[in-house]
Amino acid sequence: MKRTLLSIAVTSLFFAYACKNSQNPKQNPTQVEAVKSDITDEQLMDRVQKDALKYFWDYAEPKSMLGRERYHEDNIYPDNDKHVITTGGSGFGLATLLVGVERGFIPRKEAVKRLTHMMDFLAKADRHKGAWSHWINGETGKTVPFGKKDNGGDLVETAFLTSGILMVREYFKNGNAEEKALASKCDELWKGIQWNWYTKGGEKVLYWHWSPEYQWEMNFPLEGYNECLITYILAASSPTHPIDVETYYKGWTRNGTYLTDKTKYGLPLYVKHNYAEEYGGPLFWSQYSYIGLDPTGLSDKLVKNYFDVNKNQVLIDYKYCVENPKQWKGYGPNYWGLTAGYTRNEDGTTGYTAHMPTNDNGVITPTAALSSFPYTPRQSMDFLRFLYIQKPEFIGSAGPYDATSVNYNNWFTPRYLAIDQGTIAPMIENYRSGFLWKLFMNAPEIQQGLKKLSFKSEKYNIK
Repeated sequence: MKRTLLSIAVTSLFFAYACKNSQNPKQNPTQVEAVKSDITDEQLMDRVQKDALKYFWDYAEPKSMLGRERYHEDNIYPDNDKHVITTGGSGFGLATLLVGVERGFIPRKEAVKRLTHMMDFLAKADRHKGAWSHWINGETGKTVPFGKKDNGGDLVETAFLTSGILMVREYFKNGNAEEKALASKCDELWKGIQWNWYTKGGEKVLYWHWSPEYQWEMNFPLEGYNECLITYILAASSPTHPIDVETYYKGWTRNGTYLTDKTKYGLPLYVKHNYAEEYGGPLFWSQYSYIGLDPTGLSDKLVKNYFDVNKNQVLIDYKYCVENPKQWKGYGPNYWGLTAGYTRNEDGTTGYTAHMPTNDNGVITPTAALSSFPYTPRQSMDFLRFLYIQKPEFIGSAGPYDATSVNYNNWFTPRYLAIDQGTIAPMIENYRSGFLWKLFMNAPEIQQGLKKLSFKSEKYNIK
């Protein structure tokens, strides 16, 4: 995964070495026919969920069976990293596989066998005070540096992975003998993470990275607001290595100073988005923490309703794309959504950037709208229909390609990233049934952790 940094300003620098620009990939994608316009909404949601599932079921890294960092249909890997798996994206992949089982898209017994293999791999892989690294060699389990000093534990990536591990545990814990054994493996992995170590000796804030070689030299405290809320929730919920309440309110909320009264298009932002206070950040901020954490009616001492925070961020992004101040061809009610992902460089090559209203270059990332279904179901459905019915060239072997642009003569890159494909099926499912939200929110430790932090949710009887 390549987008987890404290600020967008740092993100762009961070990816300079993590995701090198490549030559324009050969346009040799899998041919997909447009679906018929009379397809029902339910059928279309089934279709895109099945397509996104293929990334983690059909195209997983073959030895670990976890999610590759990237899958390129053109088989061009400029950094020779086909074997590299991504920790956070694999967490989203676990949630995606659960959706596949629950919907009957993949056989339950085969899924249990594969998930067991994945947990065994994670148990043997390098860990740093219980946390996994950002990237892992899928063939050996060894840490792959994300940067020179980023060669140890990555707490945020670990949190995204752990969210998926807990949902797997909850889903299978009352099953047959094999399923109970899988759940037990998940529980052991969860309990081995030393969340409180990442307070750098007891500071009232969590830190993103720790390296056995470079210690705390990365020096990125996790302060809101961005995609990292789930890290604090899990750290507070840990039955073995928890943080205290003060660390959450002093660290994540910046002593309560991260609230804002700013609005955009008449919509309150509620919280200060790091380095993106006018429009809000890229849309993955409204998605990553909320694969399992249900924002519906969820509040803490400062935020009255996290669902409103996320919904307004998405609506601001949507309204910006409809307004289209840069006059990009194609932008509108059925073609919108700005988030981090692959992009089109000025010379036509493929690069990477965190798209958002203040960093808009005419490229739409399909996961942005598709993973926003819980917040904007009508607008997201309009996008989904447009994509599959009118733009089949934007669809490949694992669903919508990562980056598209109507403006640049229907440009796309026939490539995928785990962190983008991995949120599509889970967030659509949370809109359809609340399936993953129920699994995560009803986990006993999560219930206790949320209560400990003074969160409230009538939906889950958290008072």
